[in-house]
Amino acid sequence: QVQLVESGGGLVQPGGSLRLSCAASGSIFRIYNMGWYRQAPGKQRELVAAITSGGSTNYADSVKGRFTISRDNAKNTVYLRTNSLKPEDTAVYYCNAEVAVVTGTINGYWGQGTQVTVSS
Repeated sequence: QVQLVESGGGLVQPGGSLRLSCAASGSIFRIYNMGWYRQAPGKQRELVAAITSGGSTNYADSVKGRFTISRDNAKNTVYLRTNSLKPEDTAVYYCNAEVAVVTGTINGYWGQGTQVTVSS
């Protein structure tokens, strides 16, 4: 019913930047909270940043001041600008969205993930 497709990952040197995008499509009535999570090898998935439909944001302490989350409600898209990247930011980044579909049901959906590798 709802698909989330991420893009923008890749290989970048320490100190570099990437912009991740996640577009939602399908039988969408309304999107509430959206967020970015990441999972490094051997570690649990963790919240990186989240944004409400009204634009309120919160960030993991490890990325505050370096990452910025934003959204375009008209395009059903959420972005993550990542600056001053460090090797420890290397992970698969997943998009998550809380979506009300046209039938009225509200569910959480995940994208397929996009790899971010920070290495010299």
